[in-house]
Amino acid sequence: MTKELSAKQIIDLTVTSLGSSGEGVGKVDGFAVFAVGALPGEDVRVKLNQVKKSYATGQVIKVVTTSKERVTPVCPVYKECGGCQLQHLSYEGQLKAKQQQVVDALERIGHFHDIKVLPTIYDEIPWHYRNKMQVPVAMEGKKIEIGCFAQATHKIIDVEECFIQNEKNNVIAAVVRKWMKEFKIPGYMEDKQRGIVRHIMGRVGVRTGEVMVVLVTATPTVPHAKDLVYMLQKEVPGFKTLVQNINTRHTNVILGEKNKTIFGPGSIKDKLGDLSFNISAQSFFQVNSEQAQKLYDTALEYAKLTGKETVVDVYCGTGTITLFLAQKAKNVFGIEIVPSAIRDAKINAKENKIANANFILGDAAKELPNLLGAGVKPDVIVLDPPRAGCEVRVLEAIASVKPKRIVYVSCNPATLARDLVVLTKAKYKIIKVQPVDMFPQTAHVESVVQLIRS
Repeated sequence: MTKELSAKQIIDLTVTSLGSSGEGVGKVDGFAVFAVGALPGEDVRVKLNQVKKSYATGQVIKVVTTSKERVTPVCPVYKECGGCQLQHLSYEGQLKAKQQQVVDALERIGHFHDIKVLPTIYDEIPWHYRNKMQVPVAMEGKKIEIGCFAQATHKIIDVEECFIQNEKNNVIAAVVRKWMKEFKIPGYMEDKQRGIVRHIMGRVGVRTGEVMVVLVTATPTVPHAKDLVYMLQKEVPGFKTLVQNINTRHTNVILGEKNKTIFGPGSIKDKLGDLSFNISAQSFFQVNSEQAQKLYDTALEYAKLTGKETVVDVYCGTGTITLFLAQKAKNVFGIEIVPSAIRDAKINAKENKIANANFILGDAAKELPNLLGAGVKPDVIVLDPPRAGCEVRVLEAIASVKPKRIVYVSCNPATLARDLVVLTKAKYKIIKVQPVDMFPQTAHVESVVQLIRS
């Protein structure tokens, strides 16, 4: 029986591992304690902030024994901001921790052992990689605040430069701040539901250089919009379009349903490999272009295509992976339940002159048996679900069509491990797992898993 712990208590802790959100994890008499800011191998003093039935959480107030992997964060607001979790860990340490995070999830949740989890594929430049920016805007008295939310709050930390954002996105935020000050455009006051600008979104075509700015407003009109266009043209290299997104709802959801193009075509293009993609305000596109290329190349390698296969891409989104697969397969079918994503996928296929990609709007659990009934027998199935993973009925539908190979692309090791249990029970064997560092300086990791039917 552990000794009684309580909130605000100060304890000494030896940290043995990292949690899925980047916090250090240790035990006091067998009771798990999660300490924000601690690293494996460190002895730390922790002030507890909450104690639950099976674990406690707290903040490091003193590092007694320092890990050799500890580094000084480059960002001046790193401790306050909730955007990054691992800037205090060396990049080599981050890569090892992410590989271990995948191993731990497979062992603890899936009860898999001796699975081949390869070293994490690294980012050559693990800074300024995000091609998409979404920053909240607010008024603190008469001061405009633009930045990021403090951890687990709606309080905005004012940020002049984000070290994981593409440099052009930082310039966009600075230009909009300057425009708001000069023309007295108020930021949104959430508690009073007043003001104009709620969020600023920047999207950068890393390989094309094209830039989109999306102004999310609580009002149907934007005063001095032409002045903003002029300032963006003058100061943001590659600026191509300004879109207003209207969100009048009292909600945490960033984008509203209505877009108005103020300047330019309303979309930009970017490239992955030899393929070109249209990106609109609400399109999905991987936020790290360089690492996305490596992720998709790995998925293509694991699919082991010879040009004779029929492939089905479940959760195909706007068709990025589907079109990569289509270059090496006989036929590819992409299934997605979101209408706008299917529209974008069809446009992307047409513009890239890919004729062997077919896109189906619908629920994969229903559409997979329908394909089988229509005489389409998939040799390979690729799935890239959201963080919540796959519904069991989708996994059962995949197993029922008996593809020779499955390639599972995951952004959440926990739900990946859970779903792999279902697939291995359906006679699929895990061959190897490849972590990919899509989000340096954060605790997130992507993985690609190759399975074959045994």
